[in-house]
Amino acid sequence: QVQLVESGGGSVQAGGSLRLSCAASGRTFSSYVLGWFRQAPGKEREFVASISSSGGNTYYTGSVKGRFTISRDNTKNTGYLQMNDLKPEDTAVYYCAFSSFLLSTIASRFHSWGQGTQVTVSS
Repeated sequence: QVQLVESGGGSVQAGGSLRLSCAASGRTFSSYVLGWFRQAPGKEREFVASISSSGGNTYYTGSVKGRFTISRDNTKNTGYLQMNDLKPEDTAVYYCAFSSFLLSTIASRFHSWGQGTQVTVSS
């Protein structure tokens, strides 16, 4: 019922920034934890960050902490991932999804996946 659409990906040089958006249809956006994952070729889908339904609690994987910021605007049914100081190892397709579990970092605990947006960081 609820569909998510990612946008904002692109190609940047190392040290650059991108802001990803995750737009949701439907009126239940604020009911769920929002997570961002990424997947590089040949690798499994990796947890990046999540934010609680109200926006008051955020969680990041160690490799992006201090560089990425997750946020959400429930009045706009939109989530964001601000990515600064990008590194080549950040290159991946980035996905957003919902979960009912605040601390979950497991892809199988998320649902309503978007189509993904490609982020490419060159050195």
